[in-house]
Amino acid sequence: MKTDTDHMARAMELAREAASAGEVPVGAVVVQPETGEVIAEGRNGPIGIHDPTAHAEIVAIRQAGMSRRNYRLTGLTLYVTLEPCAMCAGAISFARIGRLVFAAEDPKGGGVIHGPRFFDQPTCHWRPEVCQDRSHADEAGQLLRDFFRSRRG
Repeated sequence: MKTDTDHMARAMELAREAASAGEVPVGAVVVQPETGEVIAEGRNGPIGIHDPTAHAEIVAIRQAGMSRRNYRLTGLTLYVTLEPCAMCAGAISFARIGRLVFAAEDPKGGGVIHGPRFFDQPTCHWRPEVCQDRSHADEAGQLLRDFFRSRRG
């Protein structure tokens, strides 16, 4: 069965695809943990589809909901290459994702361990287990730094 590291490696592939398409390099994978089955995948796409909500997490959660024919994704694990923003943390909570695994921290835009710390708020009704995959944190962070460096000229 695939491990957290294997699933995050796939999310990293999706992040590289996003970068190749001119999008901020973030990838996400939704997995059924008992079987290791990948339920859904997503990569950042706001620019290409003209949708500010098309973050990798949202794309993957929407696809997982359609696959499961249910907006509740209880028990599933979401792997994402960057700490989710507040919007994505809200979607994770509303979807009832059981476990969140992210690679790189996002001190400027993160909403889980930085910024609003969405899951720590008293108004948050569902809190997933949150883990950081440090084995891919440096790679994910470097991918983001390289992307933004290339955009600045």
